[in-house]
Amino acid sequence: MAEKSRGPQHGARGKLTSGPKSKTTVNEKIKDFEEGEKALIKVEPSVQDGRPHMRFHGETVTVIGKRGQSYEVKFMDGETEKELQIPPVHLQKRE
Repeated sequence: MAEKSRGPQHGARGKLTSGPKSKTTVNEKIKDFEEGEKALIKVEPSVQDGRPHMRFHGETVTVIGKRGQSYEVKFMDGETEKELQIPPVHLQKRE
């Protein structure tokens, strides 16, 4: 019997579910970040466009620039430096 294929979001149904009263506001979609500012990757389940992989959820990143409506961020994943383009709705300011 062939084994069922597993996509990149396999097992993320509970993690990518928001509560019944939570809604994404316009202010969350147009947040501003400065170059060099620290932010957290918090995946917003109700917005599928530009969603980073769940393995990066909770990572602290440094904003290095803006590309279109998204922000370029970089961070260390183990010993590898990675760069991603993430919309502001999936980023949270870090104090």
